[in-house]
Parts: sequence; structure tokens; C-alpha cells
Amino acid sequence: MARTIFITGGARSGKSSFAEKKALEFGAPLGYLATAQTLDGEMEERVRRHRERRGGEWNTIEEPIHLSQALARSDGQYQAILIDCVTLWLSNLLFRYDDSGDNCEERIHEDLQRLKSTLHDMVTPVILVSNEVGSGIVPDNSLARMFRDIAGTANQTLAETADEVHVIISGIPLRLK
Repeated sequence: MARTIFITGGARSGKSSFAEKKALEFGAPLGYLATAQTLDGEMEERVRRHRERRGGEWNTIEEPIHLSQALARSDGQYQAILIDCVTLWLSNLLFRYDDSGDNCEERIHEDLQRLKSTLHDMVTPVILVSNEVGSGIVPDNSLARMFRDIAGTANQTLAETADEVHVIISGIPLRLK
């Protein structure tokens, strides 16, 4: 199993830039597995700024749903692969499964277990970025509460799987594991 690094923290805490710096320590070429979907102009602008900030050492792979498969296909092609971010991937899955009437939590749990298994089989080091969503208020609707619960469980699973875990608070990284 290759090294797995899990990075979490609140929104705009500095997780992505910290993760990019950690990835650069492995040298180029680097893979950036993006889970975001550019559904509006504001998101397109965010993606553009992120790509510019990263520079030429990075190859971007966009995959909002089939994360494990994209990760496995990329294994061995890069010095490290950064996944940004797990919580966007989970929300993509939640909306996809919720719209189809499937059992959301069970299907997402299966996807999470596939990701865990893929991480275990990787040769290339992987850095995962995920939002810590459990520190806020209890959401007022069932879909938001379900998302919070799914994200919390996923973060626990991935942190347990990882060799190294960091939390970023106000731009300051703290190593937990």
C-alpha cells in the first residue's frame, strides 16, 4: 500500500494549498483528481483560479462520481495524486442516488468501501482533502443532516485508513496522526 495522507478542516481553512504543498514534496508529475462539477460561471472561475495556482507540474483529472475507478486508472502515472475534495464527491453521489430513489446511505457506503480498497491497493501516494462538516449547527432538513452524517462517517473511515492525518485551522496545519 502506498502512503495515504488525509487532510481535513473547515471551508476556506487552507486545506487545498496545504495539500498541494504536501504533494509537491513527492516531485512532478502530479495528478490532481478533481471532484467538482462546473455547473455555473462562479464555479468555472474557481476552477480556473485553482488551475492557474497549481501550475504546470499538475495533470488534472475530472471525475465527480467514479472516484475509485479514476484513481485506479491513474495509479503509477504520477509521483502523487491529490483528490480535492472528498466532500464534493459525497455530495455528487448523494444527489445522484437521491434523484434515482436509491438507498443513498447504503450506496455511498459501498462507494466509500471501494475507495478504501483502492487506496489500499495503490502504488502511487494519495492525498485526500475533505471538509470537516460536523462542527456547525445541526442542519434544519433531513437531506443536509444525511449529508453531514455521511461526510462524518467518510472522514472517520478515511482518517483511520490514512498513514498521516492533518487538520487545518485558520491556515495552520496540525498533524493528528
